Amino acid sequence: MRFHLIDRIVEIDPGKQIRMVKNLTLGEEYLADHFPTFPVMPGVLMLQTLVEGSAWLLRATEDFRHSVIALRDARNVKYGSFMQPGNTMHITVDAVDYSADNPRAVFKGKAEVQGTATVTAKFTVCRYNLVDRSPALKDVDERIVMQLRNHYRILRGELG
Repeated sequence: MRFHLIDRIVEIDPGKQIRMVKNLTLGEEYLADHFPTFPVMPGVLMLQTLVEGSAWLLRATEDFRHSVIALRDARNVKYGSFMQPGNTMHITVDAVDYSADNPRAVFKGKAEVQGTATVTAKFTVCRYNLVDRSPALKDVDERIVMQLRNHYRILRGELG
């Protein structure tokens, strides 16, 4: 992923639920194109906040066991209100079908601005390590996990 959308993890119940916030500012690069006279967060990025939340929930639950967590499919995606700069999105993601033994996990998520839904979805992610595909990538997995652990501590407010 080139950028991270979640600004803060507010609460986490490993294996069950995560709550986060995203503050949208006019300085976000993609808003220049979407749309110049009416800047709003693109729907695909609103969905990505849910997926990113599921990844943080899995990482915290499994002690960062996998370096890669990717969206497999999304169902029942519904968009509500626009997310405009100056607003805060409150995101909740719940584990629906999760097992540490299965590389796939199913989640449902909801993002809201001022109590109004911006996006809801049920989606599946898959998780794996690069070393599973090529033994030469073991060091890459370790570097990714180290960076993710540091980023997680920042999102939790554990690092300044």
